[in-house]
Formats: sequence, C-alpha cells, structure tokens
Amino acid sequence: MSGNGNARNADKPPRPRPTSRARAKQEPVQQRARRYMAAVLPQPYLQAKGITAPDLDAAALHDLLERDPKVEVRRRVEAPERMGTLAVGGVSLGGVTVADMTQEHAAALSRQLPQVHIERDRLLTYTAVSQTPRREARHQLVLPVGVDASFTFLVMDTDGKPIPDASILVNGYLWPAQVVTGPDGRGTVTMTGETPESIASVQVKPAGGHWSQLAVRPALKKNGDNLIVLKKLSDTLPDFPDKQVFGWGQQAMQLHRLPPNFRGAGAKIAIVDSGADVDHPDLAGRVNAGVDLSDRKQTGWKVDTVHHGSHCAGIVTGADTGRGIVGFAVEAEVHACKIFPGGRLSDLIEALDYCIDKEIDVINLSLGTKEFSPLVAAKLEEARNAGVACIVAAGNDGGPVNFPGNMPTVLAVAAIGRTDTFPSDSAHADVIRPPQTAEGYFSPAFTCFGPEIDLCAPGVAILSAIPPDEYAAWDGTSMAAPHVTGLAALIVAHHGDFQGQYRTRDARRVERLFDILKSSCTPLNLGDPYRTGAGLPDAMRALAPALNGVAAQSPLDQLTQEMLAAGLLTTFTQDTTAVAALARLYAEMVAAGLIGAGMPVR
Repeated sequence: MSGNGNARNADKPPRPRPTSRARAKQEPVQQRARRYMAAVLPQPYLQAKGITAPDLDAAALHDLLERDPKVEVRRRVEAPERMGTLAVGGVSLGGVTVADMTQEHAAALSRQLPQVHIERDRLLTYTAVSQTPRREARHQLVLPVGVDASFTFLVMDTDGKPIPDASILVNGYLWPAQVVTGPDGRGTVTMTGETPESIASVQVKPAGGHWSQLAVRPALKKNGDNLIVLKKLSDTLPDFPDKQVFGWGQQAMQLHRLPPNFRGAGAKIAIVDSGADVDHPDLAGRVNAGVDLSDRKQTGWKVDTVHHGSHCAGIVTGADTGRGIVGFAVEAEVHACKIFPGGRLSDLIEALDYCIDKEIDVINLSLGTKEFSPLVAAKLEEARNAGVACIVAAGNDGGPVNFPGNMPTVLAVAAIGRTDTFPSDSAHADVIRPPQTAEGYFSPAFTCFGPEIDLCAPGVAILSAIPPDEYAAWDGTSMAAPHVTGLAALIVAHHGDFQGQYRTRDARRVERLFDILKSSCTPLNLGDPYRTGAGLPDAMRALAPALNGVAAQSPLDQLTQEMLAAGLLTTFTQDTTAVAALARLYAEMVAAGLIGAGMPVR
C-alpha cells in the first residue's frame, strides 16, 4: 500500500519548502510586548524598607536593560539638572528608562532588582467625545447567521453639496459599525445579523464646517442612498466664519464683559496635546513655540493631524481678527507640547519637564487614563512646586474622574452644556441629561464626576478651530478644560496678586490661582454637586480686584454696539429719552427670552 501510494505521486513535482521569509509571514499573530518605565530607588529608601540590594544608578540601569535580550529599550528620560531627582512618594529617583518587555519579564525584573521601580507606560487618551452609540450595544458574539444588511449613506449639506470625510456611526442591535464618507459624500456599512428594523440610531459627525446629526430609529433602505443632510455652521451662526463670534461658553463665563485690554499679555500657557496648526487663520501668530514628543521632529509641534490640540488652542487663544472665533487669552505666550498621536505617560513626563523649564504659568491637559502613575504624580507635584498650574479634563466615560484629574495637585474640570446652543437634531442633543437649570444648563451624560471635581465649564457644542482652516463644534471635558485654562491665564496676567505677594513661582502661587477660580464660581444645581464642583467660573468675579476703576462693558453697551453694527441705529447720543427707550428694549428682550441677562446679542 505504501509503495503504491508513492508510485501514484511520483509524477507530481515536489511541493516547494517555504523559505524563511515565507515561514515568517505564516506565523500566527503573537501577543505584543508592553511598554514600561523603570527608575532606580535610592539606598536610604531601600535601607528604611529593610531591602538589601547593590548600588545602581540610572545610567547603569539603562545599560543593564540595553543588554537584556528580552527587553527593547525605547529611550531614556533624563533627570532634569535643575532638580537632579524626581520624588515618588518621598522617594527620590533619577532618570527614567522607557522599554518594551512582556508582563512576565517585568515581574521577574522587579523580583531580581528590588532597587528598581517599574511601572507601565500606559497610553493616554484624549478627553474629547468621539462618536458613541446612543445606547450601549449588546456585546455578544456576532455569529455568521447568513443575514447581512448593507446600508449606503449619502451625506450632503443644505446646498446639496456632498460632504467628504464625515464619520457615520450605525448603532445596531448587536454591534455598531462605522464608515467615513468618500469624495462623493457616500459611505457603505455591512452589518452581520442586522436588519433595517434593528438599527437603533445613525450618528453623523462631519470633519468640520457643519453640525452633526443624530437619527433615532431611522427608516433605512438597503437599496439606494440613505440621504443625510447636515446643517452648515453658518445656517445657525449667520455669516460665520466671516463674522467673528464669541463662543457660548465664553459668554456664560462673562468673558465678553471684560474690558478690551484684558487679553492675557505676560502669561505663559502650554497646551499638551496633538500639536497646533499654526497656519490656521485663528492660530497664526498665536502659538509661539513648542516641542514635538510624538514624532520627535524639530517643528513637528506645528502639525496637528488629529485636530484635537488645535481645537483646544482656539478656545484658549484664538486670534481676535474680526472673523472666525476668538479665544480667552489672545495676547498670552502659548506653547504646544505635542504628545499625540500615541501619547504615553513617559511623554507626559517629558512635556511637564519642558513646561517647568520654560516657566509656564498654566498647562492645559485635555487627556487622561484610568490608571494611576506614581512617576507622573511625582512630576505633577514638581510642577506645582515650580509654580506651574495644571488644568486637567475630568474624562468622558461617565464614570470616576480619570488620572491625572483625580490628583490633588491639579484643578479638575467637568463639562456642562446648554440646550439652546445647538440644533435639536444634532448629536449634541444625545448627551443631555436631566435635570436642567432655568437657563438650560445640564450635566452631559459623558462627563466624569466625583469628589475630585473642582469646577465645571462649557463642554458641549464648543466651536473652535481645526486644520487646515475650518471650524468644528465638539463635545468633551477636553473642550471644558481650555475655557478654564484661558481664564486662569487672564488671572495670572491681570490680577494684582500675581504681580505682588504671589509673584514667586511656588506651590502657594498655584493654590492661590485655583482658589480665585473656585471662589469666582456660580453654583449650578444639577442634582449632584460631584458633577459640577464649585460651579461655573465667572471672569468678572475672578478679576474683580483688577476691574476696580475700570469700566466693564455693560449688557446695555453691548446691545447698543450690536444695533449700531447691524444698522438698526444710526447714531447713539446721551439723550435720556433714547437711553431709556434702549434700556426698556433690552429689558423686554430679556423678558421675552430673546437674549439672556448679561449676554450679548449676536
């Protein structure tokens, strides 16, 4: 039998043996290594703990890990010369080595080297809200049951023009599916186990220039285009971006009432994020310097492929050019510390070092992670002791405050929204959570909350700049934190305390800044004080000492200016009859709900 079998196959050419290259391609996917940070613990600490271990310094540890075949060293974060060491829980550390290894090998090294502190170098996340299903999808195994549904969407604006690069999220009964529209505005998703009747919602988020849209229980067809029409931003903001607007959040925080010379000159701000597009009309000349810790390119901080950092920068310091948007601190010195995409805890440590070295006054950290890092916590403490105030977004998963927002050394900011600031059919409406105040303020479903929340700020439907020259309305505590960062910079620049007794760069200076911000807040009753902290900051209260003897713009002044600009008044005199008539008009408009008390007319 055996011989016959060989004879039958004798005329077939032998199967070629796979080359080493082919064999490598055929290997199954392996588990990737994890990234860690390692630093040496000093002898006094080890002795206090009763640990006996040979002396080891940061350079020797780096060399040891370089020689370890099970470790791939990525880089070394040097200890700053100004301090020499980094204190973790009272333990002084030198430089940090960043390396990849398996979890098992990291545990083995910790046992073999008790004088070494090793912790995960975790990825950080942005704290802007990405598209999420309207309800939690049922996390079940999707079986190939032979039922597939394909849906093609055509996304257009109100002028009938196709909208490319719009993200479409289709939330089915089992799992959501996502597609991005092409140049023709079309995108198709295929979903296993779904039917048109099982689709719960379709959410469309444009790249910019338009409002998002949410369709609940949509009547979809499987053949042909499902048309989605997005409103342009200019449909609700007349003449935008040619006509400059104050964001609703800035108005809510009374920025528009400050005198025109309160512009943040002298304050230094850093935005630790994805860089900033310095060619955007609202950021040109406004972001002055930076460092690229993502791609490690000399001018890489000027490029923002994610758009997140540019959006934050626009809120903080958007140029006052008469078009587009305007920021809080339009004359402050602004630095972009780029750590995204791919930002990790070790990158954040380097960014904080940069800020300490540059004597930054206020850092915006619209980022976070669920896990605590002793090394980052120590660097935040060092920054505070150096007089650097860190404003941190609370997070967007609707749970406990993320790290580092939950640290006592920073100011944690939750998000709030207001119902009259976005179209009712937009995706922004999906985050509304009861209760609401009489003014329409609400705590959005996504915002993280807890006792660590210091205050809240506008973070729903926030309009700001995105590359290359567009604008977008985004949600997130990422958008709330820059509102507070901008106001903090104005306080540093114009409040007398920071030119007087709190001029010295130390922890007292940071604590005083945080106290002023919190004491300026208007409390908001939204059912849970852990969702709003001290409340919504007020620029007029925060800067009250600096405003003594300086006339702030009154709502009546602003109404007059708006009516003059619109041609509704030709001239304005001090005639008492005209003043009284205009005052009555203002009061009637407030009473009718056409404008809010203390708010400008657009």
